[in-house]
Amino acid sequence: MSQRDTLVHLFAGGCGGTVGAILTCPLEVVKTRLQSSSISLYVSEVQLSTVNGASVARMSPPGPLHCLKAIYFAAYSTAKEKLNNVLEPDSTQVHMVSAGMAGFTAITATNPIWLIKTRLQLDARNRGERRMSAFECVRRVYQSDGLRGFYRGMSASYAGISETVIHFVIYENIKRRLLEAKAPQNVDDQEEVSKDASDFVGMMLAAATSKTCATSIAYPHEVIRTRLREEGSKYRSFFQTLTTVPKEEGFRALYRGLTTHLVRQIPNTAIMMCTYEMVVYILNG
Repeated sequence: MSQRDTLVHLFAGGCGGTVGAILTCPLEVVKTRLQSSSISLYVSEVQLSTVNGASVARMSPPGPLHCLKAIYFAAYSTAKEKLNNVLEPDSTQVHMVSAGMAGFTAITATNPIWLIKTRLQLDARNRGERRMSAFECVRRVYQSDGLRGFYRGMSASYAGISETVIHFVIYENIKRRLLEAKAPQNVDDQEEVSKDASDFVGMMLAAATSKTCATSIAYPHEVIRTRLREEGSKYRSFFQTLTTVPKEEGFRALYRGLTTHLVRQIPNTAIMMCTYEMVVYILNG
């Protein structure tokens, strides 16, 4: 893969992540607060705080934050390109390993930023009180836990790579089947490489379907990650949290916020993947 191709996927991933984040921003706050152990679990109260400004103030700028999706897509496309030369091209194994490597790379590089985002979303203040800024949050994390504090919850994120793998394996398979189904309708080579609106709609449906399956299977890591990132949290490790939460709150607690997460994640992923595929298609001519 050339340097230009890598930059194309980097830019396309950033565009996809930003567009999806902007359009589904408020539900991200609701989901995080439902996962928390210290915030009121009544959806109406969470939604009220979101209306009062939490959806904007607690997300941090969605553009810069979700441009970090660019790292994931660039790593995924690069790994996929190289593995296609080693394993059977576009096979399930290629998609699984590529997604796993991309997930590991993106998590390791961006965990501190996601931790700050979670802390800002969980910062509960009464109306009129000054809300904690990102710089103040960074200072508090460093003062209380040092540099290690910025990597809290990373073990849960690594466990969440399984969700990414499931998502991309299903997505790539659905996308391939959609392309194969359309291929016989095309006669000449020029039409074969062209895409129309129906192709991108199909990709949105493929992304929504694959993300629904992946999230429903691997969701508990989301709750565990949020608990580990809480300020002053009693949770110390992935497995300790995995055993403590069901013991104290029941197994349903591991799926707290799932409905809100799906309501946000399904359209977000569909928009993100469609935007990504569209930008790559346009830039590649």
